[in-house]
Amino acid sequence: MPFLQHLADMKLEQLALEHIVPALRDHGFFYVDNFLGDTVGRTVLGQVKQMQCSGLLNDGQLAGRGLGVSKRHIRGDKIAWVSGTERGAEAINFLLKLIDKLVSLCIGRLGKNVIRERSKAMVACYPGNGAGYVKHVDNPNADGRCVTCIYYLNKNWNAKEHGGILRIFPEGKSYVADIEPLFDRLLLFWSDRRNPHEVQPSFATRYAITVWYFDSEERAEAKRRFKDLTASSQGSTAS
Repeated sequence: MPFLQHLADMKLEQLALEHIVPALRDHGFFYVDNFLGDTVGRTVLGQVKQMQCSGLLNDGQLAGRGLGVSKRHIRGDKIAWVSGTERGAEAINFLLKLIDKLVSLCIGRLGKNVIRERSKAMVACYPGNGAGYVKHVDNPNADGRCVTCIYYLNKNWNAKEHGGILRIFPEGKSYVADIEPLFDRLLLFWSDRRNPHEVQPSFATRYAITVWYFDSEERAEAKRRFKDLTASSQGSTAS
């Protein structure tokens, strides 16, 4: 292994074991700044902006039965789902692989959760017209999502002027945590009811990339429930 790669891996391991794992256990969230560095971060931002300019971002959906329902007064972002293998998403793919490696170093140290897979990346843009996302829980119904990771891409962000803060309401705590969506910041938090959160209205264009890591057992059970529900619905329709 080249020395610089070894050094990078050592730094990731130190970040995971000395900071992320203890913070998730004690507080339920953690963020790190300067995650990719300015050059790579700018490249990721450029690819996201190109996606926006190409018309690839659509209104964010609200999960429900069947298709999601667009409700801009609840959720005002525009999104696209990305695997990282698409042409023009090479830097995004680098980001995803780095987050994958970081999360893999935490596995086995986060309680009973067994993490083996994640979602595609959700590239999101709040257009800066006061759009936000009301208080919600990413995984309120045991769908398998375990850890939420958000990478922010907003240069020269001033929360007093631009808003857009992600406010976390940690379960059972007397405080809230306000996370500014600053450029090259990576945020991690539990996806379940331990961390209700909201995106406050944004008055400048606000970019972020989110991925969710799944607990294998809970994810498998959620898929079984969905399969049973689908079979039951089809049976009712047929009768």
